[in-house]
Amino acid sequence: MEPITLAAAVFALCTAGPRETCVVDGDTFWLHGAKIRIADINAPETHGAACAAEQDLGDRATQRLIALLNAGPFDLAGGIKATDRYGRQLRVVLRGNRSLGQQLVSEGLAEPWRGRRSDWCVLLARQE
Repeated sequence: MEPITLAAAVFALCTAGPRETCVVDGDTFWLHGAKIRIADINAPETHGAACAAEQDLGDRATQRLIALLNAGPFDLAGGIKATDRYGRQLRVVLRGNRSLGQQLVSEGLAEPWRGRRSDWCVLLARQE
């Protein structure tokens, strides 16, 4: 699948109700009514976080993703699979050939996708 270049959209935190263009958490967002999961990362949960540390890091990852998506045009490139088991489109988000997901990883707000979710509470407790 060829990357699709999108002009900048205005993103905010998703609220209840129909979702058009907003950010759910650090690795999931809606764009023009399509739910997109960033394919190359795993970010901490914000809905149902298992501990306060996960909630805090997840909130920071979410706010940073909002800022990154609002910074200008970006490309969406397909991954190995088109959708996940929840029906979300799996895409790598690129700006200038740099993965925004990997930028979140480099800032300590996410981890590379390893085929499964990690236990953020355990990971964060090890860092204390």
